[in-house]
This record gives sequence, structure tokens and C-alpha cells, in this order.
Amino acid sequence: MTYRIELKKVSKSFGEVQALKDIDFKLGQNEVVGLLGDNGAGKSTLIKILTGYHQPTSGEIYFNGEQVENLTVPKARKLGVETVYQERALAELQTLWRNIFLGRELSNPLGFMDIKKMKDETHRLMIESMGFTSSAVTPDSPIGTFSGGEKQGVAIVRALYFNADIIILDEPTMGLSLKETRKLLNFVRGIKGAGKSAVFIDHNIFHVYNVADRVIVIDRGMVAGEFNTSDITLDDLMDKMYRIAETGSFNGAVEQEYSQGQQQ
Repeated sequence: MTYRIELKKVSKSFGEVQALKDIDFKLGQNEVVGLLGDNGAGKSTLIKILTGYHQPTSGEIYFNGEQVENLTVPKARKLGVETVYQERALAELQTLWRNIFLGRELSNPLGFMDIKKMKDETHRLMIESMGFTSSAVTPDSPIGTFSGGEKQGVAIVRALYFNADIIILDEPTMGLSLKETRKLLNFVRGIKGAGKSAVFIDHNIFHVYNVADRVIVIDRGMVAGEFNTSDITLDDLMDKMYRIAETGSFNGAVEQEYSQGQQQ
């Protein structure tokens, strides 16, 4: 199987501090992988390596089966990686269409910005991908009037429009209401519907479990456990995560379970 992204034995150190150690990570075609772990576990460092922001101290990175060296942010973007941050990096005072095409404006044959085409494309995306049906929302609506979930949806749709194959969602439900979180999770499901892949980082196991095909648990800079959501219940996954937090690894959790069983 050719993976969209594969990390082999990736480690990252900052001086004497080892943030990641021998990380093996795979993201398949048309797959959503949930990345879970406590604060300081190494999730952010791993994502910064995937996006080219950090260079690994050691290990190998592959995109679609081809090894990539000296991965940078521009190179990662060319390889189809887009990141949707929890800060929802949108221009609040700008209109919807300007946010969709910010920094990647469409131009006409004369080299001028094709505003009509960008507005028409935005209107199409509103109907087909964002689910906006009210006439009160138009391509000229200021993005600052949108709810948190709608803003996240705009960022995801923008990534899909520009042919991102891999969308990294960094704590996308942070600060969202229950209703807006549900809307956001529907957008995440739409990523798979578009034939793309996603890495979903979140502190909330409930959100990740509902949309992920596979869950990877990071603890103390290492992969502590990996589970297919189809093979484990939410309660069992929560129990494993508690035990991983105590022991530092899935194997340690298994040993702890076995020891407790023997004592009983």
C-alpha cells in the first residue's frame, strides 16, 4: 500500500530535550487519522514536521511512496499539505470570497484579478460544500459575521478547492459550541467524501473517535498506542488512554491489565 504520508523512525530534539523518539506514522489514501495525547506529548512537534516547519533530527519522510528530504513549508504545500489551525487564520474584516482566494487570486488572460470568477466560484462552494442556503449570506459577506464552525468550514473548503490531498486539523473544535462542533465534524467527514485524507489533532477523544478511521496516541514523544476505531469501543479507547497516561505505552497498559487480572 502506498501511503499519502509515512514517517519512519522520526526523532526530533531541541538541544538536550527530545520531543519525539522513533516515531512511525502512516496516513493512508482517503483516511482520517486522529492524533491524541496530553499537552506536551509531542503532537504539535509531529505536525510541524509533517508540514515542513521543523526538520527531524533523524528518520525518513515519504510522500506517496517517495522519500522527501529537507521538507519545508512551501515544499509540503506543493505536495498537497494544508493546515487548518485552531486560530482559524482568516481575515476577519475581509469578505468570504477574498478569504477563499487570499494569496491565490484568480486572474484573467490579461493578468488582472478575475473578481467575477472568484465570486462565482465562492457562490458555488457556498452551495455545494459549505451548506449555506440563506440569501443573507453571500460571497460579499464579511467573514467576521460567521460563527466559529462556519469559519472552520471555510478554511477546510479553501484547502480542498486548492487541491490539498492532506488536510491537517489542529484542535479545530477549540472554543466551539456543541452545535458548531457537530457542523465542523460534518466538514471533516466531507474531506473523506472528496477522496482526500486528514490528520485530526484534538484534545477531545469524543470528537476524534466519531470521525477517525484510526487513532494514534502520542505519549512522552513516542507512539504509545494505535487503534482502528472499528475494532474498539469508545469506552475501551478511553480506558486504554488512561492506562497509557499512567504507564507511557500501550504495552505497559496491557501488562498492567494482565497484572490486575492475575491479582483478581
